[in-house]
Formats: sequence, structure tokens, C-alpha cells
Amino acid sequence: MLGPVILAASRSDRMRRLISAAPVTKRVVDRFIPGETVGEIVPIIKELTGKGLELTMDVVGEDITTPEQATAARDAYLELIDRLKELDLGTKAEMSVKLSMFGQALPGGHELALANVRPVVEAAAAIGTTVTLDAEDHTTLDSMFAIHEELRKDFPQTGCVIQAYLFRTEEDARRLAASGSRVRIVKGAYKEPASVAYQQKAEIDKAYVRILKTLMEGEGYPMIGSHDPRLISIAQELARRAGRKLDEYEFQMLYGIRSEEHLRLAAEGHRMRVYTAYGTDWYGYFMRRLAEKPANLRFFVRSMVSKG
Repeated sequence: MLGPVILAASRSDRMRRLISAAPVTKRVVDRFIPGETVGEIVPIIKELTGKGLELTMDVVGEDITTPEQATAARDAYLELIDRLKELDLGTKAEMSVKLSMFGQALPGGHELALANVRPVVEAAAAIGTTVTLDAEDHTTLDSMFAIHEELRKDFPQTGCVIQAYLFRTEEDARRLAASGSRVRIVKGAYKEPASVAYQQKAEIDKAYVRILKTLMEGEGYPMIGSHDPRLISIAQELARRAGRKLDEYEFQMLYGIRSEEHLRLAAEGHRMRVYTAYGTDWYGYFMRRLAEKPANLRFFVRSMVSKG
């Protein structure tokens, strides 16, 4: 399987330099990351919301090595929130944050990440939106869930992400479904050992459906993060069986992948949110997009061997 190989490459400085230097890389990266600055991303926000879509915005960058970098990450999100306020689009775009970007892996990282993310959550709430805490590798999750629980004391709309390929997630889903929280379910995009995660696609898909059923039958707000047509159909059926209205759950897909499906679901009355990343430190995010789906890798390879 190529996925684990690509994920390993996402941590390789040598591969980072090689891929970043390839002339075709920027053109391919632009498919998934349509800008580097807030100014460049504003037209994308306007375009997507104008089509009836909603967004979750991610400022890319995870390799934080100093508290100063973590502070800069916080400030980047605060700048984004200021622009959303100016555009009067606060209710159409939420934020997705990786706590590693806020200093979680540094000494005293749990407290540092909480201190950095709280002002972002506060500012988001002030313009009528919210923040979802992205899931990273399994070693970070206890800290992420603890920060999620702490933030929800003052901002109960704060969301979190769970990953279907981890063995622990079914129990996490039962806890979160009973709490009324916002929960995004994804398959998972980190290289995890067989001791903690399913390794085969069929096993991951089955776990995804079991977990999604728990969320749909619970009291929370499920957010279905998937491009898989079969899982999307199953999600619609599970929502119907659970008696959920169209505004009581939503679909989420990545910018640049199955864009026509985004519009189709929105036209049917579903809430459809596009996960839109921007920033200069794009490498790790980009490599996980390649690892998630063979078609993404084929697209990249074709672009590298074609002219221009």
C-alpha cells in the first residue's frame, strides 16, 4: 500500500526539499491549497459561500519548534477571524485548528496549546462561528480531548474530530454523542501502528459506519468528513432512520476534491462545508491528501510527467 509510504515521506526533510523544488509542485498544490495569505484566500471564501457552501478554514503548519511560532499561529487565526468579520461571513466559515500548531508538542505543551487556542475560540464566538479541534496522531488525542472538554465549559459549540481507523474511537464516539458536542468523523490520515489502528480499508469502512451510527443516534451534531459515495449514501440513510432533519448534521469535504459533489449536496438542501486550507507551510497537509486517495497521487504523478 502506498499510503503508509507517502505518510512516512511527509516526515522526511529530504523528500520535503525534493518535492518543494519540483517545478510542477505549486500548480498541483494549488488544487488543494488555494492561497498562502488571508488576502489570497478571501476571493475563495466569497466564491464558495456565494454558491451556497459553508467552509471550515485551516491555516496549515504543524512543525512548531518554539513558543514564538505557536504565538504566530494563534495570530494568523485571529487575522483570519478579523477578515471574516469585515466580510460579514462569520456564520458561514468556522475554523479548524491543529493543537500541534499551537505548541502542543513543546515542553508544557498542553497548557501552552490551551492558552493559545482559547483566544481563537473566543474571537470566533464573537463573530458567530466556532472552532473544531482536528485530530492528529494517537499520542496527542488525550490532550486534545481534555482541551476540547475545557473549552466547551465556556464555548459548548467547540467541535472535535474523531478517526474511524483507531480502535479507541468507538468508545470516544459514545462519550461524545451523549454530550451534545459537534463531532467530525473522518477515516484518519496519519501513519498508525497495527496495535492501535485498523490497517485494511474494509475494516476502516466498517468502523466508520458503526461510529457514524452512534453519532446519528446520539445527541450531538455529526459532521461527516468523507468523499466516499457509498459512505455518503449510508450517512443519509442513517440520518433518516435517526429522524434527523437536514440541518441536524452536515457533510464536509476537502477543497479541490469532488467539487461537483459539494454543489449537488448543497442543492439537495444538505449543509455542505468545504475544508479549505491556506498558508505557506503546506507540505505535511499536501502529503496526507496524496496518501488518503490513490487518485490524488495519480493526479500528482501525471502532472509531474506532463509538460508545464
